[in-house]
Amino acid sequence: MQTGGAFNLLTCLIGVVVILVVLFFATAIRIVNEYQRLVVFRLGRCIGSRGPGIVLLIPIVDRAVKVDLREQVREIPHQTSITKDNAPISIDFLWYYKVLDPTESVLQVGNFETAAQGMATTTLRAVIGGILLDEVLSEREHINNMLRTRLDEVTERWGVKVTNVEIREIIPPREVQEAMNRQMSAERIRRAVVTESTGTREAAVNVAEGEKQAAILRAEGEKQSAILRAEGEREALQLRAQGFAIALGKIFEVAQTVDQKTMTLQYFDTLKSLGTGAATKFIFPMEFTSMMENFLKKE
Repeated sequence: MQTGGAFNLLTCLIGVVVILVVLFFATAIRIVNEYQRLVVFRLGRCIGSRGPGIVLLIPIVDRAVKVDLREQVREIPHQTSITKDNAPISIDFLWYYKVLDPTESVLQVGNFETAAQGMATTTLRAVIGGILLDEVLSEREHINNMLRTRLDEVTERWGVKVTNVEIREIIPPREVQEAMNRQMSAERIRRAVVTESTGTREAAVNVAEGEKQAAILRAEGEKQSAILRAEGEREALQLRAQGFAIALGKIFEVAQTVDQKTMTLQYFDTLKSLGTGAATKFIFPMEFTSMMENFLKKE
């Protein structure tokens, strides 16, 4: 009986020891990912960050706070802000941050995300309060840079870097939206009128250009036609002149062989033609008598 009771007691003790050992290793050994760090506090004093890989902690003595080093994004819901010209607008935006110093992010602020969200809200109101409504609607990139710079100045002492800020939506007052819609309608009408007038002008220019080119082509054709006619007339005159010259040359050659009697016979032939006419008066040249002497002498 005593032996069985001692065995049971020993078994219970072994079981307790095994459980304690398992619990020790479960609380003492931590596996830290590459993108994480453990900020270790030993008896309340920070001894720095540990990781990545296997990190050994002393149970009860050490306490670890896990910090994510990846870039994070948080949403700031719609916030109503007043612009410099007293126009209420609703804005929501996203802000991106990354922990650069895990120890400072734990030691310098109690709840970083809550503090950063509150800081982002107040910073947004401060930035919008110094800008006119038209600038808020047209200069988003400038506002993004201003918000990022202001937030980064605050979170830098917490070991956190604000990498980017992006405004998602800006909702202006209703009357401003109606005015913007009217302005956009007027702008579209203006662009349509400008486009139509531009098209009409270009069409008129094209027509005028076509008429000018046609007139140039017609004038060029008339000029070429006139040149061709002038060249044809010139060649015709040259041919006629050559014909006259040849005819005169032939006449001159024949005239060299004509004697006085031949000329007299030509006169007789002419008188014969005159005699067949209806005229009653005839005029003879003075040299006709001298021509007749040639025939009379022979007889």
